[in-house]
Amino acid sequence: MRTVTTRSELRAAVAAARGRGARIGLVPTMGYLHQGHLSLVDAARAAAGPQAFIVMSLFVNPLQFGAGEDLERYPRDLPRDAALAAGRGVDLLFAPTVDQMYPAGEPQVQVVPGDMADRLCGAFRPGHFRGVLTVVAKLFNLVGPDLAAFGRKDFQQAVLVRRMVRELDFPVEIVMGPTAREADGLALSSRNIYLAPADREAALALFRALSAARDVFALGQTDPGHLLTAARDVLDAEPRVKLQYLELVDPESLDPVQTADARSVMALAAYLGPTRLIDNVVLGG
Repeated sequence: MRTVTTRSELRAAVAAARGRGARIGLVPTMGYLHQGHLSLVDAARAAAGPQAFIVMSLFVNPLQFGAGEDLERYPRDLPRDAALAAGRGVDLLFAPTVDQMYPAGEPQVQVVPGDMADRLCGAFRPGHFRGVLTVVAKLFNLVGPDLAAFGRKDFQQAVLVRRMVRELDFPVEIVMGPTAREADGLALSSRNIYLAPADREAALALFRALSAARDVFALGQTDPGHLLTAARDVLDAEPRVKLQYLELVDPESLDPVQTADARSVMALAAYLGPTRLIDNVVLGG
């Protein structure tokens, strides 16, 4: 694996790979890698085929952090990440500085999403998805990938990236990998490192709540109110969980559903102490 830190090195390495007939797969991350990120390397390689050349980006993007959020303390460990990426078969690691990504400072031209970005997480993190889509668009232009892999845990992000690709005609296939979980069900997140032991235990209520709703759906219940109540009852029983939102939405529009079906997504965000976690499940699987 080769590690590069500049846009010119990135473009040269990708151009050389493409000249050898490679199909380029991109795995964008903010680093502090876990098994979820590494599983996206596998997904990208499988989708790209035998001529795959996998680029992983490590960049903590300041545009997607709001005032008072954890930009400065977000976990960073480039040597650790490089070892994990190399061990999983990443071909090129792109680890730019903020100045390299935004040499003129915060870009004046950004990707501005519509009202889909104002729901779920966006209702509590104004401007977050503008920052996400702007950096993803920039990475697409720098790398020129044939495909890019995103995780289902960041469900709203993946939906908006797919919408941007479709509506702005980026020639990129979007691959969505499943949510990676610990053995006890907690969704993997770089922010899990923040959790105190008692909060780590309490965080298990998030997946238990989503699973309870999914179980009720499997028994034939399609009324959103009943399904949300099944999940909320589990969350209410854990006093350490401070729920931010719990919603049942359409997987494409993110609109609240009137009648649940197998494609419907139940998504939540909650605080455990100072740590904000998100999770979601598709009711049908």
